[in-house]
Amino acid sequence: MYSVCAFLVLTLLSAASAQGCTCPTMKWANCDSPSCACTLLIADNTLQNINCSKLIPKCFLMKAEMYRASKGHSTRRLGKPTEHAFVDNDGIYDPECDSNGVFKARQCNHTETCWCVNSAGVRRTDKGDLNLKCDKLVQTTWVQAQLTINPVQTPVDPVALKAAMTQTIQNRYFLDPSYVDNVQYSKDDNIIIVDLKNTKGDPNVDIATVAYYMEKDVKVLPLFMSNSSLTTTVNGTPLGFRNILVYYVDAEPPTFTMKKLTAGIIAVIVVVVLAIIAGLVVL
Repeated sequence: MYSVCAFLVLTLLSAASAQGCTCPTMKWANCDSPSCACTLLIADNTLQNINCSKLIPKCFLMKAEMYRASKGHSTRRLGKPTEHAFVDNDGIYDPECDSNGVFKARQCNHTETCWCVNSAGVRRTDKGDLNLKCDKLVQTTWVQAQLTINPVQTPVDPVALKAAMTQTIQNRYFLDPSYVDNVQYSKDDNIIIVDLKNTKGDPNVDIATVAYYMEKDVKVLPLFMSNSSLTTTVNGTPLGFRNILVYYVDAEPPTFTMKKLTAGIIAVIVVVVLAIIAGLVVL
């Protein structure tokens, strides 16, 4: 009788452990008991092991998002307003990652068109074919996030704002405060500018992933299990965010050329040239 009771207790404890096993930094993860090992589905029958004690690498997140979109699982706050509505997905593709979640220098998105990316997975060269060479993965050392805040009645104190945003970024994204280089407030534009810098290129500090989590927090849906929104409080005044624009600066300049102009730019150039010729003829 005692052994039966003990078995029932162990079964209940195991079930409780399984129910409480979650991944706080990735709500799409699946976690098994009793080890609480967590994985992320990034392709058909492909599970990626992840460490839920920190942010999940951006490369894995992008693969998971693309896979979910291909299966019709929404990754956005609201559905389509109409059948023919669409969103700008130019910055999203199915990337190639190494075992640590680092972007491979050359990306092709399963096509014969390839390009080179930085450590944030952002294209930094013209597109080419399968013969394109990307000698190395150039590090993104500076990320600037421009956050549009909701209107506030109380003036925002710049010193208190920097302290509050730095603390928020540390608590929410596990980023050491020393990498928050600067925080500014533009009253006229109602924008907070946050500069994240990793000038030494420390491979253990991923400011690009922090920026990706911030983008999801503001633009789409939070990736955290809690599903809470990004907010901060300055001198008792809560600040909410309604838009974000992220800029990337690499250790080396990008190598875009003028070889592939868009049709619109070509049309503008043609019009300007014709106007100049017409002016010369009149003279």
